[in-house]
Formats: sequence, C-alpha cells, structure tokens
Amino acid sequence: MAKSVIITCAVTGGIHTPTMSEHLPVTPAEIATASIEAAEAGASIIHLHARDPENGKPDPRPETFMQFLPVIKQSTDAVVNISTGGGLGMTIDERLSAATTASPEMASLNMGSLNFGIFPMLEKYSSWKHDWEAPFLEMTKDFIFPNTFRTIEYALQELGEGHGTRFEFECYDLGHLYNLAYFVDKGMIKPPFFIQMVFGILGGVGADLDNLMHMHTIANKLFGEENYEWSVLAAGRHQMPFATQSAMLGGNLRVGLEDSLYIGPKQLAKSNADQVRKIRSIVENLGLTVATPTEARERLALKGGDMVKF
Repeated sequence: MAKSVIITCAVTGGIHTPTMSEHLPVTPAEIATASIEAAEAGASIIHLHARDPENGKPDPRPETFMQFLPVIKQSTDAVVNISTGGGLGMTIDERLSAATTASPEMASLNMGSLNFGIFPMLEKYSSWKHDWEAPFLEMTKDFIFPNTFRTIEYALQELGEGHGTRFEFECYDLGHLYNLAYFVDKGMIKPPFFIQMVFGILGGVGADLDNLMHMHTIANKLFGEENYEWSVLAAGRHQMPFATQSAMLGGNLRVGLEDSLYIGPKQLAKSNADQVRKIRSIVENLGLTVATPTEARERLALKGGDMVKF
C-alpha cells in the first residue's frame, strides 16, 4: 500500500525579492497568514525563513522569527521547519541563530557547498522596489554558498544533539548525498532521516528527470530505502512536474513561493496555499493520499510540537 505524501510548503525563502511578486510574504503577519493557509490547504510541514518587514531583505534575527512562530503554532498543527540556509552571505552562526533560539522540531540543513547563481533574474526587471535587491542578485556571480564538513558537523551538534531537532537534508547535487552518507556512517545522523532533493538551481543539479531518477537510485544504494524519507523540490517552472513525478515514484514533495513564484505559465501564484491546493489535487487524482502532520511526525520521528521553545 502506497504511503501518504508529505507536502512541505516553503512560504517565502531568501532568494526571490519583493519586486518579483506582490504576493511574496514579507512581514511577520504575512508569513504567519501564508503558513496557516498553506497548512489548511494540506501542507504538513512549513519551511520558514524571515524577512526584514521594512524592505523584505532576508533576516536571520530570532526576534523577527518570534513574531510569527507562536502565531503559526497556535493556529495549526503543522510541523514548523526553520531554515538554517538563511540568506546568501550570512555566517553559519547567523543562519543557526533562529533555530537554536526556537528549538524547532525540524530545521533545514544544506549538505554541501555550491555556486548558488541567482544573478540571471537580473535580466527580467528594469527597476526595483528596494536598493538592496539588484546588488544581492549580482553578487551571486562570484559567490559560493559555503556548507563545509565543519559547519555541517557544527549544525548537527548544536541543533541535533543540543535540541533534539531533526533535519530536512537539502541535497543540491549527487555529491551532497555522499556527504550525507559520511555523517550517517559516523553515527551523527540516524534513521529515519529526511532528504530533500533540490533541482534547477544554477550551480546545482539540473532539472532533468533523469537526474531525479539517478539521485533516487543512489540514495537507495547508500541508505536503504527503509531508512529514509525522500522529497523533491524544483525551482521555477519545474516545480509542479517534479513534485508530481516524486509522488508517482513514492516520494514526498515541496512547493511554495520560495521555490517558484508561479502557479502556471506566466501566471503568478496569489498565495502559497494556491500551490498546495494544486499539488494536493494532483496527488489525490493519482489515487494517493496527503499525509497529516501526525503522520509526518511519526514517519520522521520528530520530538513533537510541545517540545519547542515558541
């Protein structure tokens, strides 16, 4: 019998900028509302970044997160997953600060360094709402998103051992699976673990279905399919096709405005919930069911919402 499909929704992220969509949540109130609506639409995990409410710039400050985390928890049973990716250019301590303060059930963790190129988006816009946006995109022409073995180990110790937080291990390339396997072999990561395979970021693995199939095959060889849950996200126009393919293969999926601003060709999504509803409809039309937060917690061995600090 096929397992239910865990839907993660990444509601705002640290990549898209306010100029790109008026529907991108920026303020704490907007992020809270977007998260609650996504959970009501069927997302069992909410993946969260924060933004400066004045200008929409990625914001690592725990006090900003704490303006929306309690609201989300009080309004929904969804699993709260705090990003440790933060915004491009942040130090590892900045990236971890919100999670170590909030002690969430889950946090994301990038499993390797990569060239993270979002500068091509510069070509799509001739003017910007805020002065920081264009330089932020431009600097990624000469930027490496650093996730070294030392920083990964540091995050595993600080959050995993220190707080009982489990991880969404984000793998942007084949080598990241082998990095994950290194820490599994060391005993620092124990099953069941959650692998998020990421496709379509310039500098990472391309959004080609052959790549998805190969990464899934290698993950099974490295970990044994009984030891992990896997999920797929793809950037931009590849979001829905890759999410659908993952569900068809027995995997889980991620949608949200962090990964794509669109709901269809040249059509901006008006909300994160719109994307969740669309993929939920596809999943259910395939004869599959959508996982509840309770099911997600059981399958991922999470500590429970009563064990967080918000």
